[in-house]
Amino acid sequence: MPVFDYKAYAPGGKSSRGLVDAENVKAARLKLKKQGLSVYEIGEKNSNSTKGAAGSNAQAGFFSAKASQKDIAMMTRQLASLIKANIQLVEALSAMVEQSEHPVIKLTLSQVKQDVNEGASLSRAMSKHPRIFDNIFVNMIEAGEASGTLSLVMIRLAQLKEAQMRLRTKVVSGMTYPCLMLVVASVLMIAIFTFVLPQLKTVFDSMGKKMPPMTVFLMATSDIIITYWYLILGSFVGSIVFFLRWKKTPTGKPAWDAMQLKIPIFGSLIRMIGVTRFTSTMATLLGSGVPILGALTIARNLVGNTLLANAIANARENITEGQSIAGPLGKSGQFPPLVIHMISIGEKTGELPAMLLNVAETYEEQINAKIEGLTSLLEPLMIIGMGGMVGFIVISVFMPLLDLGNIN
Repeated sequence: MPVFDYKAYAPGGKSSRGLVDAENVKAARLKLKKQGLSVYEIGEKNSNSTKGAAGSNAQAGFFSAKASQKDIAMMTRQLASLIKANIQLVEALSAMVEQSEHPVIKLTLSQVKQDVNEGASLSRAMSKHPRIFDNIFVNMIEAGEASGTLSLVMIRLAQLKEAQMRLRTKVVSGMTYPCLMLVVASVLMIAIFTFVLPQLKTVFDSMGKKMPPMTVFLMATSDIIITYWYLILGSFVGSIVFFLRWKKTPTGKPAWDAMQLKIPIFGSLIRMIGVTRFTSTMATLLGSGVPILGALTIARNLVGNTLLANAIANARENITEGQSIAGPLGKSGQFPPLVIHMISIGEKTGELPAMLLNVAETYEEQINAKIEGLTSLLEPLMIIGMGGMVGFIVISVFMPLLDLGNIN
């Protein structure tokens, strides 16, 4: 069923905009009229164009935004509940289109429903919308359809999305305050060197006395920043651009990923995050009936580190030759011994998904604890660093000022 984007006036005269699904424009207008809306512009929407009633293109940017993981997880849970209640798939999708408030998800589900109504499978219909339904989503839906456990698979999908969202939120929230402190400290130092110190330099020059080495160094640094600020700024921006481009090259990305894992304190956290992504994804995929080769291919693309991805790719090659997963992962040296041991036990007992899930939950708890520890450690370190810089400036400034009383 087509979806129409409309602009209308509510009974109170307030303008509103939204989506409505109907057989045609006339039915859409009638449906909105029953809701008490006076339509003044309406047009059919699709994923490629947004044409109004007169055939003119509307603003496509309104529908180009990607839905958040939270929205997708919520939508997945709601759809799983409807399917679990033995509601027909097309009817469940129609209900989701009706109740969805997110324009992107509403439009996407409407197109999925139309494809399913025309005979396509749910996985095939969803595969046409990669911005909403990624490879994991599509592969798991396909496995659920094949095994007849679609509602269970969708619940696991929602759990996976929520776990990924929790991990991302924890990392972001843990680093927000230290980063904010760093920005504030940088702005403060720039203001001192560009506005405060030049004024003090005029006072010191009028004293006609030789300044201490600390003060000379401080004033020279201030002069360099003021005189060559454009070169400093250009070099800083250029270095960032060069680094970002180098990081995307075939040689730069592996080198940077290797360096990340060797960074003191943070390297182990990055490795733990990659391992958590691998184990949680594999547990969800294997538990949903996705073949192990396909699961390894998907998980390899999600770990976010080239070294870990290469180790997973080698494990996949070994499986095609009849070997286990634990062996090549252990030989790579990129995965902790505990993970290798748990995977080995899971392969021997036939409970690999459960073992992987245990590892993922354990590492998620360790990541949370480590982020909290790092945050509590970074705050005093940054305060000490800022205090040291401010103290150096204060001492350098006050040493000449103390000699003012000695001027003849």
